[in-house]
Amino acid sequence: MGERMVKEKEIINNLKKTLRDLFKSTNFIKVTDIKSEVKGLFPNQQVKPDLIAEVQTKDKRKYLLVFEVKSAGQPRYARMAASLLRNMISNRKNWYGVFAATFISEESKQICRENRIGFIDLAGNCLFTFGNVYLSIDGRPNRYPSTRPLKSIFSTKSSRALRVLLCNPRKEWFVKDLAKEAIISLGQAFNIKQRLLEFEFIEETGSGKNFKFRLKNPESLLRNWSNNYSYRKNKIRNLYSLDDVGVLERKLINYFKEKQISYAFTLTSGASRVAPFLRYKTIFAYIKDDIDRLTKDLNLKEVTSGPNVSFLEPYDEGVLYGLQEIDNAKVVSNVQLYLDLKSYKGRGEEAAEFLFEQRLQKQW
Repeated sequence: MGERMVKEKEIINNLKKTLRDLFKSTNFIKVTDIKSEVKGLFPNQQVKPDLIAEVQTKDKRKYLLVFEVKSAGQPRYARMAASLLRNMISNRKNWYGVFAATFISEESKQICRENRIGFIDLAGNCLFTFGNVYLSIDGRPNRYPSTRPLKSIFSTKSSRALRVLLCNPRKEWFVKDLAKEAIISLGQAFNIKQRLLEFEFIEETGSGKNFKFRLKNPESLLRNWSNNYSYRKNKIRNLYSLDDVGVLERKLINYFKEKQISYAFTLTSGASRVAPFLRYKTIFAYIKDDIDRLTKDLNLKEVTSGPNVSFLEPYDEGVLYGLQEIDNAKVVSNVQLYLDLKSYKGRGEEAAEFLFEQRLQKQW
């Protein structure tokens, strides 16, 4: 479990010390005043900053740093903060807007740069660029990891929804329709939607009763997911057959069809049909059936090394969502194939990128 979420008030109190220590260590800028109360500065505006720091550079120039503080540092909050700060500091000389949070993601840092505002988090990562000041610190770890980190989006039930979205990249969804298609509860679908919104992987469309959402950044979502996934999440049975790969694949296809077994080729076997890239000596297939019976019927031998067929028992039924049929054989969706290949040693990553360029990118 991660640590508790830090409230905005606590972040503000921490920031006061962090800022003083940070600027003191530079030797060319110092904090002359820092306060949460900003009476008189924003008489006609409803939105007021959470913190203001008056600073002075070595050449006696004074600046006012205006902070918008959020408890989370995801892109959606960074964009909201940037909009508020631009409004607060517009047409004011020597004022500089800064987004502050417990920890700020790489995507959020980029949003700050694009909007020409600074950022700082409680780990000490920061960017300040105003006047003749340029101060940047990066790479410090999160001191307050969230109880709901990014990888919670890639949990078993959540990943069902992700496959549905990525396999239907241009479709607009109601939450209830996503829940039904992904075979998850309405509550789970709603929570997933909220998390995806925070990271700007989706965007809302329409209004009123037609309030839907759709994928906004499928590539970023898929690549983040691939960093949190391995095909080894599935239980793997390694086997050996005296038949060569081509003969054995045909035998398997016929057997699966005859016995009405749910299956899907993946990894090298899947890629060879969808976007051929690698020569291969091992067959990979997801199986939802009695593998012991299959092994006996096809005269396969369980081995600890040198298999030429590996059966994967899906860690979740979502793995088999969006199956495609190619040359009379069932293959996992291109999304699942990409995920599996990306984590496969032996040029799997290259095969994944080839698949991405040849198939996935063209769908988006």
